[in-house]
Amino acid sequence: MNEKKIMPPDAAGFPEKNKVNHNDELLLVNKKLSQQIEERKKRAAELIIANIELDYQNKEKEKRAAELVIANTELAFQNQEKEKRAAELVIANAELAFQNQEKEKRAAELAIANAELVFQNQEKEKRAAELVIANTELAFQNEEKEKRAAELAIANAELTFQNQEKEKRATELILTNNELEAFTYISSHHLQEPLRKIQVFTDRINTEEHQNLTDKGKYYFERIEVASSHMQGLINDLLTYSRTRVTEKKFENFSINEVVNKAVEDLKEEIKQKKAIVKVSGNCSAYIIPSQFQQLIGNLISNALKFSKQGEIPCITIESLYTKQKTKNLPSSSDYCHIIVSDNGIGFEQQFESRVFEMFQQLHSRTDYKGTGIGLAIAKKIVENHKGIITATGKLNQGAKFDIYIPVI
Repeated sequence: MNEKKIMPPDAAGFPEKNKVNHNDELLLVNKKLSQQIEERKKRAAELIIANIELDYQNKEKEKRAAELVIANTELAFQNQEKEKRAAELVIANAELAFQNQEKEKRAAELAIANAELVFQNQEKEKRAAELVIANTELAFQNEEKEKRAAELAIANAELTFQNQEKEKRATELILTNNELEAFTYISSHHLQEPLRKIQVFTDRINTEEHQNLTDKGKYYFERIEVASSHMQGLINDLLTYSRTRVTEKKFENFSINEVVNKAVEDLKEEIKQKKAIVKVSGNCSAYIIPSQFQQLIGNLISNALKFSKQGEIPCITIESLYTKQKTKNLPSSSDYCHIIVSDNGIGFEQQFESRVFEMFQQLHSRTDYKGTGIGLAIAKKIVENHKGIITATGKLNQGAKFDIYIPVI
């Protein structure tokens, strides 16, 4: 048996009421949905504007990239990144209807990217300014290089000219040396032979016919003997000078005092005759050619004896000591043996300092002081063979001093 349900009096109207409430809710939901759609359309419109703006910025970036060649690689990479972000934003448009939070995240990312782009643009402007400065500096350097190149071209032309001149001088020197060798041969053979005959015949006349000569003839004959003796000395000195140039140079580590003592021993007769005093001091040793150096010291001692003052005992001082460079003509990095030869003779005026070492230069009368004018030229040549220098200082009637600098090694 079926039971009939009994409903409350107001139960019959409840479904209708629920429907009304549901419709209201549905209207509210639709209204909200419409509002959301409108909001989404606004956001979509804003996004389109943003995309248009982004497009415009990309074009501007491409222009900037063309101006800033150096940043091409970095800018291309950024454009690719922005295209990826734009692609992501396009994809996000479909999801924007449902994912506002994602849109805000992308918008935040876009704001960060824009801030980064602004910063990068500022950096690029700085780099562009630095590039302008660098280009200006480079242009200045190029101008300087062109100036230096022009100066170098002039210097090279001058050097070429100097080299050509040196080659000419070298050729002339070779010819001169050949002539000097020929002259040396003539001096040692052809000139000495007739001179020896003159001396032989004058000696015979002097021993066999001297009593038959008049006083005037004897005077003339004495002048002939003096002239032949002077010529013999001149030839011997010329031969010595030429041999000094061509002699084989065998250097030995030798005591300067030992060389000086040998030179003094060779001249002991002349020293004794002049009653001269020779003082030797010092302890230098150097790599020298002993025979040449002995001749050098001997020439200086002979020079001092020859030009001593009458009525006064000649005093010759020879001192050797180690020293550093003290003249601009020598390198400053080497040690030197400084040899000082001084005397109390007649000296010379300082204006003739450069002439005393020249060939055939005699500052005093030949009748008063015998000599050929070659002794000091030989001395200078020997010093040059030892890669040193020799200087002379003097005062008239107060003596002369010779300073010799020879490298120790």
